[in-house]
Amino acid sequence: MQKNLIEKIKESLGAVLPVAAVVFLLSVTIVPLSGEMFFSFFVGTVFLIVGIGMFTLGADTSMIIIGEKIGARLTKSRKIAFILPVCFLIGVLVTVAEPDLKVLAEQTPIVDTQVMIWSVGVGVGIFLTLAFLRIFMQVKISAVFIAFYALIFIFACSPLISPSFIPAAFDSGGVTTGPITVPFIMALGLGLSSIRGDKTSAEDSFGLVAMCSIGPILTVLLLGALNSTETAEQTLTYPENYDIISESFREFLRAFPHYIEDVASAFVPIVVFFLAFDLIFLRLDMKTMLKIFVGLAFTYVGLVLFLTGANVGFMPVGQHIGENLAAGRGSWLLVPIGALIGYFIVSAEPAVHVLKQQVETITEGRISGRSLGISLALGVAASVGISMIRVLTGISILWFLIPGYALALIISLFVPPIFTSVAFDAGGVASGPLTATFLLPLAMGACASRGGNISTDAFGIVAMVAMTPLLTIQVLGLISKFKTVKSDQICEGGQIFPIVLDESCDRAVFTDTKPSLDAGTLK
Repeated sequence: MQKNLIEKIKESLGAVLPVAAVVFLLSVTIVPLSGEMFFSFFVGTVFLIVGIGMFTLGADTSMIIIGEKIGARLTKSRKIAFILPVCFLIGVLVTVAEPDLKVLAEQTPIVDTQVMIWSVGVGVGIFLTLAFLRIFMQVKISAVFIAFYALIFIFACSPLISPSFIPAAFDSGGVTTGPITVPFIMALGLGLSSIRGDKTSAEDSFGLVAMCSIGPILTVLLLGALNSTETAEQTLTYPENYDIISESFREFLRAFPHYIEDVASAFVPIVVFFLAFDLIFLRLDMKTMLKIFVGLAFTYVGLVLFLTGANVGFMPVGQHIGENLAAGRGSWLLVPIGALIGYFIVSAEPAVHVLKQQVETITEGRISGRSLGISLALGVAASVGISMIRVLTGISILWFLIPGYALALIISLFVPPIFTSVAFDAGGVASGPLTATFLLPLAMGACASRGGNISTDAFGIVAMVAMTPLLTIQVLGLISKFKTVKSDQICEGGQIFPIVLDESCDRAVFTDTKPSLDAGTLK
């Protein structure tokens, strides 16, 4: 366990240090930080590195196993009337426990925090059940996305919806798929997909995260239709400076109890549900249960460290950088600097590590974790740059979301289904805790400095981060597809033999009596 933890911390070190390096360069050049604020950022960076390492190790040995065990047991019953209510309950429990959602809800003045949280939870519960039905009925995922996103945009463009609700609605779809939800739901999908047992069932386990992102958007838009009250004036309350270093250190100590309680409230419902499920259905042996609870302990401590470091060390710095960049003549620097930070910040998201591992395992290396990570980073960089343009200009987010999703849905008709599922999952995964605690404050600080409308101009950055990976990863799918089929003929001994690809695009097969040939050997 100790060796594995060291390896995980080394991985997180490589993910977090680039973000810290960018902030350090800004602090010694165009956006000076006080010694106290820099100290807080340094401590927060250490917390993030250790926290991500502990979280990913714990998720591997607890959350993923719990999700797979429950999913596998649900499928054994083969009773839809039993599976659907359990899926709904799981969706609600893991969502209302999600720390990312709490961060967003507390920053959103348009609706009561608890109303927002529970509405989003119900939305995820409903769409998790629909996601299982899609897997069971083998409905093509691109058709599902086209239908529901068409409904979303028709609803969003309706005069019934207050413009203040639109960015928050799309943001809620991104933050619900955070460090607690993603490992659990992806593992649950693996278990649920085994009910079919055909050769594409494992690939169909992807897409659950993306489906679960749709529900919150619709439920928050529904809240916007029911609530005609205009957005209240919002003020930024993040601590911007500390008088002495010891005070900044005490700020971390004061924050610990809050996040210890928050993460505990997130874990307790899941643990209680799992214990009850195990007692009634699973009856796992003591060794497996011990392994799971040790993993849960690592996950718990890692998430507490991560959230404390992100909220206390990163959030004030993000706001400070945004305010200072937007206030000067070089406000246009917000765009490239935001894009640069976005490129590196996605690598530090805990759930991204889980997704890359799951994708590489299920696709047997056809989609490598490295190529997926680069595609995500490029997408997030573009989305943050566009979001900074929105802050500077006040352009409605719909001018970017509608064509972006339309293009992503069109591409989904031409790429292998696995790339569409992974792309839409990755969009939700990329918009994790660091997006809510660093990039959103960056946009809010810049917006406040320029006197803009925070609810319409700053909010929506999470939605943009969730959208652009849909394009970059599916483009990766197109490239992969073209590379696979670029040679539709093979010359062997002077004779030309036409070939075709099987459904997985994994093997090339001769159309005559010649033996099949692995696609990796084609020139």
